[in-house]
Amino acid sequence: MTGALAPTKPLTALDRCDRCGAQAYIRATLPVGGELLFCAHHGRQHIAALREKGADIQDESSRLNETPATAREDER
Repeated sequence: MTGALAPTKPLTALDRCDRCGAQAYIRATLPVGGELLFCAHHGRQHIAALREKGADIQDESSRLNETPATAREDER
């Protein structure tokens, strides 16, 4: 079966890593159906093998580098 994958929704704070329970930043959608969620740490450990198996990877780990505006900056 071929075709485009349905768009995936962004990961939220409610999405948890299947290995350790931390906040998930990586979603691996498996070609046979289903998905696995990983924190950035466990995602880095498993992402290469998952890609080799044909998984579609949604990696939002770059969000870890974002910094919220501090209250002082907002008051200026």
